[in-house]
Amino acid sequence: MELNLEAVAVTHNQEARRFEATVDGFRALITYRRFPDRIVLLHTEVPTPYQGHGIAAKLTRAALDFARANHLRVVPLCPYVSNFLRKDSEYHALLSADDLRKILSAESA
Repeated sequence: MELNLEAVAVTHNQEARRFEATVDGFRALITYRRFPDRIVLLHTEVPTPYQGHGIAAKLTRAALDFARANHLRVVPLCPYVSNFLRKDSEYHALLSADDLRKILSAESA
């Protein structure tokens, strides 16, 4: 299956507390809880036919960019987000020192 990731739009559904992308009628999402000083990224979900095409990464970047723009600390409870952050140092400054240490130590485990 070919997927033009550039054509996949991510929207921020604040009422539902999630970032969403719809592809061929299927919805992919990343859910969160927001607090005054932080955003807790809870769960990433991509429909099976679209897994492995970069949609989860695009959703994660949107959530992390939102956190950065709003000066929020990121708490990555979602395993996908933790793995993404382990590999992408661009967003490490959004994490507490403790969360960063946990994520990076999981790589060697």
